[in-house]
Amino acid sequence: MESLAIKVAEIYVPTKRRGTLDPEKVEVLAESILEDGQQTPIQVRRGNNRYVLIEGMHRLEAMKALGEDSIDALIVAARRH
Repeated sequence: MESLAIKVAEIYVPTKRRGTLDPEKVEVLAESILEDGQQTPIQVRRGNNRYVLIEGMHRLEAMKALGEDSIDALIVAARRH
């Protein structure tokens, strides 16, 4: 797996994943990231001129809430959902 920092704006979150967002979990993660940094990379796959989120929606939303431009991610080979 390839690991790198990806621009938050280049990550697409599939519609069916958005329905599971828990704002309280995002807030807790944002506080943790402020104190300790991002501990676990999100997982994405390469899509058409973008990255598609596989795992880590709450981490991604926490980084957005903190105003971060990029996030650590693992590029994985995953089937399309």
